[in-house]
Amino acid sequence: MPKYAFLTDDWIVEVKRIREEHSGDTPAPPHSVRMNQIITEVPFGDGTVHAHLDTSGDEMKMELEHLEGPDLTITVDYITAKAILVDGNPQAGMQAFMSGKIKVEGDMTKMMALQQAPADPEAAAIAEKVAKAIQEVTE
Repeated sequence: MPKYAFLTDDWIVEVKRIREEHSGDTPAPPHSVRMNQIITEVPFGDGTVHAHLDTSGDEMKMELEHLEGPDLTITVDYITAKAILVDGNPQAGMQAFMSGKIKVEGDMTKMMALQQAPADPEAAAIAEKVAKAIQEVTE
């Protein structure tokens, strides 16, 4: 299976493919949040990636570019973003937040709601399967 550097165009395409493969397998996200992300210290391009996460619809969507009127915007470095989003390491996120490496503008309660695990065991199992597939394609 090919591997792609986190947040490259090829990685984004592959993650979309993985998510589409599992589309409709889980209920709608339990929390609605529209979050812009500014990822700094990226080892390619101009060093910054602008992306967003949107759970306000039937599925979680992560895309490049920013949303209009987000609930919040976070700024985080590349290594921490990868630890949180790919490795699923909430401790890395908490440590980075406590040390000021993650900056939040907007409704922080929306970000905290994302950390809660899905109540539906089947949805949790599918989310884990998707997360594992994403890890497998990430360098």
